[in-house]
Amino acid sequence: MVLGLSLAPSTAASAHPGPRPPDVIALPDGFQPEGIATGPGPYAYLGSRATGAIFRVNLVTGSGKVVSPATGTPSLGLKTDGRGRLFVSGGTAGDARVIDTRTGRVLHHYQFATSPPGTFVNDVVLTPRAAYFTDSNRAVLYRVPLGHDGEPASTFQTLPLTGAIVVDPAAINANGIARTPDGRGLLIIQSNTGLLFRVDPTTGVTTQVDVGGVALTAGDGLLLLGRTLYVVRNQFNLIVVLNLDTAGTTGTQVGELTDPDLDVPTTVAPFAGRLYLPNARFGVADPGTATYAVVAVRR
Repeated sequence: MVLGLSLAPSTAASAHPGPRPPDVIALPDGFQPEGIATGPGPYAYLGSRATGAIFRVNLVTGSGKVVSPATGTPSLGLKTDGRGRLFVSGGTAGDARVIDTRTGRVLHHYQFATSPPGTFVNDVVLTPRAAYFTDSNRAVLYRVPLGHDGEPASTFQTLPLTGAIVVDPAAINANGIARTPDGRGLLIIQSNTGLLFRVDPTTGVTTQVDVGGVALTAGDGLLLLGRTLYVVRNQFNLIVVLNLDTAGTTGTQVGELTDPDLDVPTTVAPFAGRLYLPNARFGVADPGTATYAVVAVRR
């Protein structure tokens, strides 16, 4: 169920006869999800911030299984590339992995940073030329070049963030990341300030996106579909819907989405006219045994 103002609902799901996909999909107890990526097909991949395991779920049937085992380090923001590869942000481990979605095998590993000082590799976006990872404790992006076939390079670059953004090393800064509608820039949400920034992917220079004063504090995952940007505000159980200009320099709020089943959602991914969000349930009394789920919200 959707509460509040929303965009016109998609009819994509009604084009396919059969049982309605579940609105809430249970994950293993204690899994502690954070990131979600969808596709190809009806599959979603979720990472455990507790163990690093990757869980794959069929969004049509609700069935799922672990497809990549625990690593002992977090798995946070995720993206699939449509070629059977899953890019995984490593959180406090300061690293990232690329996983074969068919076998669960780690194809590439990148050690971006070590602690101290603090590091928190939080999210990732894919462009035709590179994968970009945020670090919520540092004023940098990590860039992994991609070949013509999307094959990740064995090396990476650290891109300093300059310009408008001001980073507090003790806070959660750059979190979710997406491309601008024209594909020429990147967008990052700064969780602690609620500011949205456009990033030049070559120079790292940041400029604040003018969203007309819309509150985006606790901003977490970002999803861009066309010129529509969905911003997950985790502690508020809310998705803010913005309409951006093509360059990603200005935005206007056009709606809000929520659902009573949301419980501190973190990231968001699309499938068949719906948005899917994992409940991270930050602050739950016993996260090691708590129940977790993925919630579907119509867009």
